[in-house]
Amino acid sequence: MHFASPCPTPLHPFGLSLSKARPSARRDHGRTHAVVLLLAFLLLALASAAQAQTFPKFDDAGVVDAANILTPQQEQALSEKLIAQKQASGRSLVVATIPDLQGYDIADYGYRLGRAWGIGDKDSNGALLIVAPSERKLRIEVGYGLEGILTDALSSQIIRTVVAPRFKAGDMAGGIDAGVDAITTLLALPPDQARAQAAKAEAAARDSRDSGGGIIAFWIILFVVFFILLPMLSRARGGRRYRRGGSAPVVIWGPGPGSGWGSGSGGSGWGGGGGSGWGGGGFSGGGSFGGGGASGDW
Repeated sequence: MHFASPCPTPLHPFGLSLSKARPSARRDHGRTHAVVLLLAFLLLALASAAQAQTFPKFDDAGVVDAANILTPQQEQALSEKLIAQKQASGRSLVVATIPDLQGYDIADYGYRLGRAWGIGDKDSNGALLIVAPSERKLRIEVGYGLEGILTDALSSQIIRTVVAPRFKAGDMAGGIDAGVDAITTLLALPPDQARAQAAKAEAAARDSRDSGGGIIAFWIILFVVFFILLPMLSRARGGRRYRRGGSAPVVIWGPGPGSGWGSGSGGSGWGGGGGSGWGGGGFSGGGSFGGGGASGDW
């Protein structure tokens, strides 16, 4: 019988077998598909990040109570105080209450918020008092031009000793008002007096750190003496023992009831939508922020 010869393998125009070209084409298609999926994933991630980073609408009256913790009367009184301070000193302080930090650390959120709102002027003489009541966080964010006046140490001092205690007592409006008074008092000082005040706060902060470091050093030395040096000396004395009844007395050195040894430490707690509508105070003038300030909680 006569059998028809099998159909010859079709050839590529350049002489290559199409049957050999198909696997390569499939691989190229797979790579293209993977690239498309990766780009889609990146676009979704960027869209999610852009959606997460949203800020309340800025109001140029000095108070943005997006968390609705102030009465209209309290908000107006704060706004008038902030506008008067701005007109007298040329330095801007804005109060912002935030309903949700959207997963951000308050220092990061405050830095971004200050830059987005442009608090201050071309010399960056701006600051923010930020309160996030639902997360019990607060921050003083300081613009570039005020970092030598409203230092990190002073900001922390105001948070810990002025604002946070009132918040803990449930007086949110009183804490904000007292914090504003403390900050505006510093902003109203002449430059030399403001720097002197900042230097005092820095010295107090250093003393506090040094005292804490001394306590730690004391316990480190104690550990080295009792657990390293004494065992080494004991081994160096060789086989000499004071035996009585076949056993040596065990002596434990340590603080007795009347030794008075002790230490104490305290944690610092540190951790960068509505508007008032009572006229513009000129708080937003293109100021910039670099992450200066301090954070706290209550």
